[in-house]
Amino acid sequence: MKCSQCTVADTKVIESRDVNDGEAVRRRRECVQCSYRFTTYERIERPVVTVVKSNGTRELFDRQKLLAGLLRACEKTSISSLQLERLVTQIEHEIQACGEQEVPSAKIGDMVMDRLAELNQVAYVRFASVYRKFTDIEGFEKELLQIRDQQKASAKLS
Repeated sequence: MKCSQCTVADTKVIESRDVNDGEAVRRRRECVQCSYRFTTYERIERPVVTVVKSNGTRELFDRQKLLAGLLRACEKTSISSLQLERLVTQIEHEIQACGEQEVPSAKIGDMVMDRLAELNQVAYVRFASVYRKFTDIEGFEKELLQIRDQQKASAKLS
């Protein structure tokens, strides 16, 4: 690593520590020539993922856009912003773990729906109404029936 003061390429690491829940490493360095100290960060370079929408258009995966949609669906519920951050992080990691450069928006929507169903039923139905483009009350009824059926099935397993 080059010294940012004298541009000598010889520096030594004085201290290293994990930051951002192990997602990055912070290093304190010192130039062996001029003794200038500086900090560098080492982060994992994540692949760029493109979302393929239902109409065929493509856009880069945007964590903030997903979080904003979840925040709208979870308004006035007991779900905290920390829980939503974790949910988005889980989905982001799952998308990157699949190793594909293009991911259909339907796949992301299904991931969100699965996790929201576990967190809060009201938020789940709100998200579903936008994601599945409900146009009438029948769409809501079908979704509510599915939730009830899942609850009955999980109650029988318990």
